[in-house]
Amino acid sequence: MSRDQKFFDMYSLVIGVLVIFALAILVLAMKMSNLTQGVYTRDGAEYQVELADRIRPVGQVYRSGEEHASSAPTVETQSEPEPVATALSGPQVYNTACLACHGAGIGGAPILGDTAGWAGRIVQGPEMLKQHALQGFSGGTGYMPPKGGRMDLSDAEIEAAVDYMIGEAT
Repeated sequence: MSRDQKFFDMYSLVIGVLVIFALAILVLAMKMSNLTQGVYTRDGAEYQVELADRIRPVGQVYRSGEEHASSAPTVETQSEPEPVATALSGPQVYNTACLACHGAGIGGAPILGDTAGWAGRIVQGPEMLKQHALQGFSGGTGYMPPKGGRMDLSDAEIEAAVDYMIGEAT
């Protein structure tokens, strides 16, 4: 026997054993499927119900005039409470509105804490300074816009800022 013939015989034997092994697995799988899925057949009611659920459309189409209740849950919305406006303190108003001019002396504004710059204004009295802050003032040294240009601030907040600046200058 030639070497080629021996190889061919051995190759045929291995292929034959693999085919028999594959057929045995196929028969075993068919047997197991019949045992485990015998109740669940295409003719069974359970299968038909599950099939109908799987192919059920996602949405429904309704013709005009048809009304159907929504299956979606409804969410009750609560009215949002009205925000409470809180008054700013004197230092807060100074830091948000007055600092731009009174921090660097822009337009002749007296700098916060500069006693000499505030002395001539303080002698006029706090009521006059508050009036100038609220209504604006145009003097020889510069211009003070009404409420420092922040019309959204209340009169009480502007007066608190004036009291704060006077307190820092004395």
